[in-house]
Amino acid sequence: MTSSLTPAVRTPAAGTSPPGRRRALLGISTAYFMVLIDTTVLSVAEPDLARSLGSSTAGLQWAFTGYTVVLAALLLSGGAISDRFGAHRALRIGVAVFGLGSLLSAFAPNLWTLVLLRGVLGAAAAATVPATLSIITRLYPVPAERARAVSVWAAISGSAMACGPLLGGLLVDLDGWRAVFLINVPLAALTLVLTAGPLVRGPRGRTPIDWPAQLAACATLGLLTDALIALGSGSPLHAACSGAGAVALGTLLFRLERRSAAPVVSAALLRAPGIPGLLLAGAAVTFAMTGMIFVLPLLLQQQWRLSPLTTGLAFLPMSLPPSVNPLLTGRIVARIGPAKPVLGGLLLLVTGSLAFGAAVLAGAPYAGLTVGLLCCGFGVSFALPALVAAVVTTAPEGTAGAAGGLLSSIRQVGATIGVAAMGAFVTVGQSGARSSARPLAWAELIPAAACALSALLVARHRKVTSLGR
Repeated sequence: MTSSLTPAVRTPAAGTSPPGRRRALLGISTAYFMVLIDTTVLSVAEPDLARSLGSSTAGLQWAFTGYTVVLAALLLSGGAISDRFGAHRALRIGVAVFGLGSLLSAFAPNLWTLVLLRGVLGAAAAATVPATLSIITRLYPVPAERARAVSVWAAISGSAMACGPLLGGLLVDLDGWRAVFLINVPLAALTLVLTAGPLVRGPRGRTPIDWPAQLAACATLGLLTDALIALGSGSPLHAACSGAGAVALGTLLFRLERRSAAPVVSAALLRAPGIPGLLLAGAAVTFAMTGMIFVLPLLLQQQWRLSPLTTGLAFLPMSLPPSVNPLLTGRIVARIGPAKPVLGGLLLLVTGSLAFGAAVLAGAPYAGLTVGLLCCGFGVSFALPALVAAVVTTAPEGTAGAAGGLLSSIRQVGATIGVAAMGAFVTVGQSGARSSARPLAWAELIPAAACALSALLVARHRKVTSLGR
């Protein structure tokens, strides 16, 4: 299945690798690497950021999720824009803005300026991520080849988890939190160089964009994520107002979608066998991963007094598997389809979340945390590439960008829920006379339950095993 955005040059025959295709895949993967490293690098800088700008835990949540709120709200529109105006245009503009926004973030004078700039980065990332998947769909029209290409994309981008915390810890030790944003500038320049050329370019699509529906979708997702953050930071009135606004705009969106000739969310995509379960699985995987990324630096630096660099090293059991294992996952998906890798990954995430929570509850040393970290790392590296391959392969003709945007948007909502939920438990743990990690341990039951439910839904629709062969 291919996107309607056919390349300007002739599509290569199956099994061939035209000049420049590998370079283009490397550039596309680097773009997503840059988007992900912006999250993982900042996680290690949280304590230094709080000291430098005088931020509370709630302020850290906004600095962390100011990026994901805008990213989640705009990803659906980013996918539609990619399909309509050309994925290569969306990619290159998004990457250029991301590089400039990162440079400005390094010189932010206060917390709320940083939060605003993080929103700009989220908007740029929303244009970039769906475009990467749309271009891969065009460059690799054969499902088995596409599964392998997605695995390369996932491995390169997943290495952001491995080097992000380590690099972030090194940069924070050397020059504070501001240095972590500067790494994006050369990455943006490298991406623009690698994605230059006719192979990546494509004509505009023919599918129109329903702008009122797109704006309603953006506002609904934005208010929903804002409500979740406010709830996690202990602001029930704020959360209720944002939640009510999300419900009202969601109702408007539903009415607009029923009359739209170009709906924001493709009904055909949602009706495809197993797709709702796969989308929920995407949210659950990101919930588990992001929640742990948010919690671990606070646990290690505030309670154990570890340095930023040591904290970055402590991430390695969780961050190394996503940088190497997706290549194996791609081969498995190409041979047997995505269902078994998705199920295996979700079960590993359930195990990892429970093991991590049990170790924290028991007051175990760092070695006791590594089992949970390893299981989560391998769980993400099995589930995520298979989820991406399944969703973009199932996407109706001409909607690869929108399908990738939908999956990415739902994943970012899962990330926001993870940070909001874990932030709430951090606040509870710090509210007493003595700081306690016990609430963080019990918090791990939430991602474990979400991943278990997703595994049940995916298992019910075994037809997805035919995808990606």
